[in-house]
Amino acid sequence: MAVKTFAAIDVGSFEISMKIYEVSSRRGMRQVDHVSHSIDMGTDSYTTGKISQERLEELFSTLKEFRKIMKTYKVDEYRAYGTSAIREAVNRNILLSQIEQITGIKLEILSNSEQRFLDYKSVAFQGEKFEKIIEKSAAIYDVGGGSVQLSVFNKDTLISTQNMRLGVLRMQERMHKMGAPMRQYDGLIRELAQTQLSVYKKLYLKDKEIENLIIVDDYISRLLVRGRLEGVKDGVFGMDVVEKYMKMSREMGKAEIAKRLSVSENDIPLLYISLIILQEVMLTTGAKAVWAPGVTLCDGIAYEYAENNNILTSQHVFENDIFSSAMQISKRYNGSRKRSETLEKIACTIFDATKEIHGLSHRDRLLLRLCAMLHDCGKYISMQNLAECSYGIIMYTEIIGISHKERMIIANAVKYNQLPFEYYEELSSHEAIEREDHMRIAKLTAMLRIANGLDRSHKMKFKDVDVQVKNDQLLITVSTDEDIALEKGLFGNRADFFEEVFNLRPVIIQKRSF
Repeated sequence: MAVKTFAAIDVGSFEISMKIYEVSSRRGMRQVDHVSHSIDMGTDSYTTGKISQERLEELFSTLKEFRKIMKTYKVDEYRAYGTSAIREAVNRNILLSQIEQITGIKLEILSNSEQRFLDYKSVAFQGEKFEKIIEKSAAIYDVGGGSVQLSVFNKDTLISTQNMRLGVLRMQERMHKMGAPMRQYDGLIRELAQTQLSVYKKLYLKDKEIENLIIVDDYISRLLVRGRLEGVKDGVFGMDVVEKYMKMSREMGKAEIAKRLSVSENDIPLLYISLIILQEVMLTTGAKAVWAPGVTLCDGIAYEYAENNNILTSQHVFENDIFSSAMQISKRYNGSRKRSETLEKIACTIFDATKEIHGLSHRDRLLLRLCAMLHDCGKYISMQNLAECSYGIIMYTEIIGISHKERMIIANAVKYNQLPFEYYEELSSHEAIEREDHMRIAKLTAMLRIANGLDRSHKMKFKDVDVQVKNDQLLITVSTDEDIALEKGLFGNRADFFEEVFNLRPVIIQKRSF
C-alpha cells in the first residue's frame, strides 16, 4: 500500500495542535511534524459559556496556518476535533459553521467518552509495555483542561471508567475566582479533589488498590518528553518525583522554575495544579508507579484513522473494552448476565439474517449488542417504570468509546422495547433526534423486541435459534422441547412492529428433538 500523509488536529482547552504523519502498512506510522499554538479558550467556555471574539480570531488565524502547512505536506486526509472548550460552548454549532466557512477546516466535536477512547487508543498502540502494565491492576489517568478521567483495568479487562470535573484549567479558574494566591493552591485544590475522589473510591474502588497509573496529559508528560524531569526512567516515576517537584514549586519563584524546566512562566501554575491532583489520585488509588508514554490526542486520532483504513492493527481488541464497560453498568444495576447473553445472541442472529434488508452497519450491530446488555438496567430503580429508568441510566452513564449520539440511540431503543414507539412526526423536538438516526432506532428496537419476545418467560428455553428470510416472512426456528405457548401468545404486537419496519412477518417455528 502507498504511503498516506495524514494530519490530526486537536482544538483543545488551552492549545491547538496539529501533527503530520506518514502512514503505511509496511512502515507503520511516523510523525513528520508537530506544530502547536497556545490559546486559552477553556477559561472563556467554562466561565461564560462562550469563547470571546478575540480568541476566536486567534483560532481562525491558527487554523488557516495549519491549512497552509497541510498543503505544503500534500496531506491526503485529515481529522480535526474540538474537545471540552468547544463542547461546553453554548453556541458551538455557530462556532463550527464559522470555523469551516472562514478556515476551510471541518471541525467535529468529540464527546467526552470519544475523546478519552482516542487517548486510550494512543496508549494501547504502544504495544507490549501497555499490555504488560495492564496485566495487573492499572488505571489510565487522562487529564484535560475541563475534567479528568480514570479508567480502571483488572487483568487486561476494563472494569470501570469515570469522569470528574478536576481539569487543570477549570481548577485554575476556580482559584482565580476565589482570588487565591499560588501559595494557597495546595490546600484549596486538595480539598476540591478529595471531595470527588473520596466519593469515587467509595463507589468504584472500595478496597481495591491500583498498582500502576498511566498518565495522559499536556503538562507532566510534556516535561518528560523533553527530558526535563529528573528521577524518571523510561517514562516511569514514583511518588518521590512528584514530591520533589511539589517542593520546588512551593520554594522557588515562577521565573526560576520556568528557567530550570525550560517552559513558559504561564505554564507553571498549570503544572503545579497538575502535580497536586496527580498526588491526590495516587494517594486515593494507592498507585506506586506512574507511566507517562508521552502520547497526545493527535496520536489517538492518527491511530484510529490507520486502524479504520486497515493500515495498522493493534493486539488489543478495543470493542471488548466497550462491551466490558457496558457489562459493568449492567452488573451495577443487578442485570442478569445470562439473560443479556441470550438476548444478544438472538438479536444478532436476526441482524445477520436480515443484513441485506436493513442496511445497517457493523457499528449498528455493536449498538444492538449494547441494547441487549442494558435492556432492563432500569428495574434496579423501578420495575413499574422500567423503560424510563433504563433510558435515564443509559443517557447519564458514560460508556467509553460510545458517542453521545450513539448513547442516545441505545437509550431510545431500550425505552421503546417496553413503550409504544414514537414516530418521527410525533416527537416534540425534531432537533433532538435526526430523521436518519430515528430510523436506526426503529430498526434496532424492532430486533430487540423480537429477541425479548422469544425469551418472554426469562427461562432461556431455546437451545438454538435459526433465522431465515423466505418470501415476506422471517422464519424463526427454535430448538426446544419446552412449552412455548407464552412466547407465541405474546408475540403478536412485537411481530406487528417488526413487519411495519422491515415488511417481513416474523413467524415462530418450534423444532422438537423427538
